[in-house]
Amino acid sequence: MGVEARPPAHGALTVAGAVVLVVALLAFPIVVGLSTAAIAALLGHLLWRDGEARHAGSELRDLNV
Repeated sequence: MGVEARPPAHGALTVAGAVVLVVALLAFPIVVGLSTAAIAALLGHLLWRDGEARHAGSELRDLNV
């Protein structure tokens, strides 16, 4: 006569949520590492180009081999 308790939900939806969570946790360090590498490459290129433009007429550039 009392209220019957529902069994916990065990199914494909619960497993799919766990799989998505695991994939996100595994992919996060890779995404952060690749984006950091891309930012470093872009910054390095921009600074190299700036240095080339600033010292275009310098005689010291001939010594930099």
